[in-house]
Amino acid sequence: MAVLVTGGAGYIGSHMVLALVDRGEDVVVLDNLSTGFRWAIAPSAKLIEGDVGDIEKVGSIIAEERIDSIIHFAGSIVVPDSVSDPLGYYLNNTVKSRALIEAAVTGGVTHFIFSSTAAVYGMPETFPVREDAPLAPISPYGSSKMMTEIMLRDSAFAYDFNYVALRYFNVAGADPAGRSGQSTPRATHLIKVAGEAVVGKRSHLDVYGTDYDTPDGTCVRDYIHVSDLARAHLLALDHLRGGGDDLVMNCGYGRGFSVLEVIDAVKRVSGVDFEVRMAARRPGDPAALVAGAERIRERLGWTPERDRLDDIVADALNWEKKLKDSGLNS
Repeated sequence: MAVLVTGGAGYIGSHMVLALVDRGEDVVVLDNLSTGFRWAIAPSAKLIEGDVGDIEKVGSIIAEERIDSIIHFAGSIVVPDSVSDPLGYYLNNTVKSRALIEAAVTGGVTHFIFSSTAAVYGMPETFPVREDAPLAPISPYGSSKMMTEIMLRDSAFAYDFNYVALRYFNVAGADPAGRSGQSTPRATHLIKVAGEAVVGKRSHLDVYGTDYDTPDGTCVRDYIHVSDLARAHLLALDHLRGGGDDLVMNCGYGRGFSVLEVIDAVKRVSGVDFEVRMAARRPGDPAALVAGAERIRERLGWTPERDRLDDIVADALNWEKKLKDSGLNS
């Protein structure tokens, strides 16, 4: 039996593939390579180029590769882009996810893990935000992910089908062994952008908003190392294979760092100073977004291994230097 990883050539997906092959799983990657990279996929995994919305193709993969589990990462993830192109996001993230779920149900795949997001909470009023908080997304990106969660819930009720939906907070860092990392051009994630400033890919870094109701006036976020996130997926897979129930869980550490704290960490770890410019707030940015992370620890026994901010930053910086030296994503 094999695990199908959709979007396995992307940032988080490629780390998931590494985690699976590291423990001896047979892995098949389905990716259209629109934003992912062929070289990011572990050599022992099988790559099939294609679209997750192609029900016939996915169905044939399930049958021919003897797929028993699907881990679904494929989709669009840039919040501002979702505002300017909502129909594109509903197509990529919702319509195609529905097709993938149908192919899974038809093909007898009973284990499904979904890459969801803290954006389903919108502007939460609780701090930290737990899984039972109201879902009130404020972007098409968040809404598209929420809709997929609803489809998974209803499918699990109607069919022989079980799922885990993991709501990510701010994913950062890179494989400690230097095999993969965040490589997408025009990335908007803070630690990635700061790393590009360190290696000279950017002239400066913008801080959006300094007047939030936080200790230093800048936004506070819960940063989770991508390798810890991949291990959470492994535990979710084991949970489903062991006959576990459907779960929806936050993926974060339960503590936050401000934008200025992250910038200080990047400068400290790298030993490089770079220009920081203060800018106006961006619409829709919550002042603070920190995970209530008790459920994943209690239900899956998940224990972070690289939760120090300096470790997250160091791994990200090492990858950024490797990208610059190799020209892999240029």
